[in-house]
Amino acid sequence: MHPKNLLLKNRKQCLYELKEIGFQVGTGFMVGSPFQTIHHIAEDLEFIKALSPHMVGIGPFIPHHDTQFSTFPAGNLELTLFLIGILRLLLPNALIPATTALGTIDPNGREKGILSGANVVMPNLSPVGVRKKYDLYDNKICTGEEAAECRMCLQNRINKIGYQLVVDRGDFCNG
Repeated sequence: MHPKNLLLKNRKQCLYELKEIGFQVGTGFMVGSPFQTIHHIAEDLEFIKALSPHMVGIGPFIPHHDTQFSTFPAGNLELTLFLIGILRLLLPNALIPATTALGTIDPNGREKGILSGANVVMPNLSPVGVRKKYDLYDNKICTGEEAAECRMCLQNRINKIGYQLVVDRGDFCNG
């Protein structure tokens, strides 16, 4: 899904170099993306463990009607949750978002993500009038609960699963 001239080896090296010079880095992947195999997932997990990024974004692939992948099926919720758990074990201090993609494929997907090991819920900070311009996939949730203007709704959902919403910077913690 990347330009042919932007080799995977080069993208990975850039992440290592950015981390080496002091930047917080993140990586991740879409579970169930077109042509992905279990071998690819294992390679991704090995790379993520070796890089030890500050944040790992992982969510199910969801097709978008304007892409060459529009006819591919969406990724699997259960496999995504399992992999969030694996990532939490591999990187105990990493920031792992419970993505809007999880909430899109299951009404309680983000809560399930938190219960599986995710520790970040990011609100949609885009102004309401322009949110549709930034849909990365079809049917992206926009209930208002994931938006900054409805923080209390989000807090109530997180409280229902026994967690507390903390509104801080969310920087990576080394210990």
